Amino acid sequence: MSMLPDLGGRVALVTGASRGVGAAVALALAAAGADVAVNYRTHADRARDVAADVRARGRRAIALGADVSQSAEVARALRRIEAELGAVDVLVNNAGIALVRDVADLTEAEFDDTLSVNLKSAFLCTQAVLPAMRARRWGRIVNISSGAARGAGAIGVHYNASKAGMEGLTRGYAARLVKEGITVNAVAPSLIETDMIRARQDELARRIPLGRLGTADEVAQVVLMVLGNDYMTGQTIQLNGGMHFN
Repeated sequence: MSMLPDLGGRVALVTGASRGVGAAVALALAAAGADVAVNYRTHADRARDVAADVRARGRRAIALGADVSQSAEVARALRRIEAELGAVDVLVNNAGIALVRDVADLTEAEFDDTLSVNLKSAFLCTQAVLPAMRARRWGRIVNISSGAARGAGAIGVHYNASKAGMEGLTRGYAARLVKEGITVNAVAPSLIETDMIRARQDELARRIPLGRLGTADEVAQVVLMVLGNDYMTGQTIQLNGGMHFN
């Protein structure tokens, strides 16, 4: 039995997929057979490149500009996905921002923006894809959290709150959807080599027992592992090079 999913004939939406973890997840889903909607907010050229790479793997793809923290834009995005690819079977909520702020410097607007992009977007996208998933009695949702949901983290209290909320959202949806063939899980990477932390990568790598930052491809591999397990729901899988354990 394969430990990885067969997503042939499935349609996936990955939010924040123009670069980093989101781009790696989009390409991994395509390799597993899925057609992919590559969502972006500000990096259109990069998103189009990711979509082209998905098509190079023999799958359909669209680059989809939308601010997924806004309900009207999420609704518009879903209409386009359904028209061009079909109803969403797999949702990966990856969109996020990481504004590094100390407690004394954090503003109310920055707190609100972080929760809106990192947490509210997951709620809006999940709500949008659920009707079709429930009608088919099949769906897979993976939320990209962070070790900051449980630890101090390197970003700030606003980021901690957004990721802790995402894991609560994961468990809440999982409990309510499990009997309908829909699983909801989270993957919580810590200190992954992406644009968010590249400027501090040498400093941050010293915190990791393994001795290096993780890679976006390693996160994507765990997403596929979660998608390939039909018995798992409501769980958070940590990926952190040995920094801490459940």
